Amino acid sequence: MEIGNKIKQLRNKSGLTQEQLATKLGISPQSVSKWETGTTMPDITLLPTLAGELGVTIDDLFDLTVEQKLHRIERRMDIEEEFSPAVFKEYEAFLQNQLDENRDKYKILNLLAQLYYHRILSYSRKVSKLARQAILLHPEKKECQWLLQKADGAVMWDWNVSNHTSVINFYKRVIENDLIEPKTPLPYYEIMDNLIADHRTKEAAEYLEIYRTLPAHKPFLIPVYQAAIALAEYNAPDAERIMTDAEKEFGNNSGFLFEKAQYHARKCEYDRAIEYYERSWEMDKKPRYTDALEAIAIINEIKGEKEKALDAYDRMIQCIKEDWNYTDEDAAVLEVQREKARLLSE
Repeated sequence: MEIGNKIKQLRNKSGLTQEQLATKLGISPQSVSKWETGTTMPDITLLPTLAGELGVTIDDLFDLTVEQKLHRIERRMDIEEEFSPAVFKEYEAFLQNQLDENRDKYKILNLLAQLYYHRILSYSRKVSKLARQAILLHPEKKECQWLLQKADGAVMWDWNVSNHTSVINFYKRVIENDLIEPKTPLPYYEIMDNLIADHRTKEAAEYLEIYRTLPAHKPFLIPVYQAAIALAEYNAPDAERIMTDAEKEFGNNSGFLFEKAQYHARKCEYDRAIEYYERSWEMDKKPRYTDALEAIAIINEIKGEKEKALDAYDRMIQCIKEDWNYTDEDAAVLEVQREKARLLSE
């Protein structure tokens, strides 16, 4: 059903005349008439109020199918930095309802988790901004410093807070309960990353040996994890030997080059890291992710090379627009613009 007919149907159901609806919206009755005849469409800024007056959601106005609504939610999370409370509650209620009705429970659980994470990110940005302002006023007080750690993922010194035991135990259970064949490598990445971060290298090496047997494993990641384990054991010479030998075999693989860049970045060998990030970027296929460029920007900021960092952010924006067809109004672009503004202000 076209939106004009939908508006007319809902208006009649609500017992409103065109004049009454127009008055509630602060527009002329002629505008409502033009909507209902399909001559014009409602302005997007009026949709929340229009939906509210008609007692439906915005999506209901367009008579979308369930799949179209799911796609709309996913797309809006990509392009909008924050939802209004009304939109968030609408999407939350819809997805909660779909948990009982939709056969694809994974898709619904994933979208619901993304919806909550979308809200976490929007609030984390606010926490970070306010906590930083408070710390500048009173650096001797601890409360907001703790909040900044939580909002920005800063290092937590206390081991009982910073260890990853809960996540590790969860992924052990995921691997034990995985009955799908062939086995997916994804849980192995997660458990090895967290084990290495906690310096539980013996366990990480055991999972790496299992990972090696999986049909879907990536051969170039074997030496990458071996080198990471060596570094976690404070054996830098072995790590360097492993990565040098691996480059002879995988030096034309963009994925390996990216990991080689990360290896050097973790060792604070910044010039070498940038070299490999650039090589990985050049070899990557479109549409490209911007991780390498983001790393280059951060490294140049660490080095005090502000102009080079700004250039990397400009390259990120260009990639996001050209490879992924985003615009200046989309969240992905706005996020990079925000980092540029922060850097310029400092």
